[in-house]
Amino acid sequence: MSAEEGAGNSLGNGMDAGQANGTGGRRGAGRAASFVTNVIFAGLGGQGVIKASDILADAALRAGLDVKKSELHGMSQRGGSVSSDVRFGTRVLSPMVPRGEADYLVVLAASEVEVTRPLLRPGGVLLSPDLIPDADLPNKRSLNVALLGALSRYLDLPPEAMLDAVKAALPERLHAVNAAAFQLGRKVAAGQGTIS
Repeated sequence: MSAEEGAGNSLGNGMDAGQANGTGGRRGAGRAASFVTNVIFAGLGGQGVIKASDILADAALRAGLDVKKSELHGMSQRGGSVSSDVRFGTRVLSPMVPRGEADYLVVLAASEVEVTRPLLRPGGVLLSPDLIPDADLPNKRSLNVALLGALSRYLDLPPEAMLDAVKAALPERLHAVNAAAFQLGRKVAAGQGTIS
């Protein structure tokens, strides 16, 4: 759930100053230049987990950052678990996010929330599928992009770079619906009262 406590803080609960102002929690002023942001996407095959991670990786590249990415497909073609790690910063050495060190966990399937929660660091942010009201989605298949919009409120990446990455990853006929989903995610995250 989007307002649960657990291994980390869910959107809307117990944010520290960096999370509350959208700087990404541990990415405040005075941080070492080699700081790495760790994001894990999880869900079921066919939900767009890999597409969402590709979009984030592209956005970070567009922002001039070093990016590493890994994927675990499982039985993805049959609705099995899928996850993808994205790490970005000025210098990233490994594509894998160590267990318990994800700054952000973006989960597209409710059934995967508890399974993946141990991947989140203490104080990390969980963005779960119930954050985005199903009825508000412009298209049910755009949940991944809506959650990227919510995530964008926390990251030190320009929202424009993320939207450009969305457009680069999808056919032109899907640009408008996914831009609307992205903005919906940003609006919902801002409405949680944790982001200035």
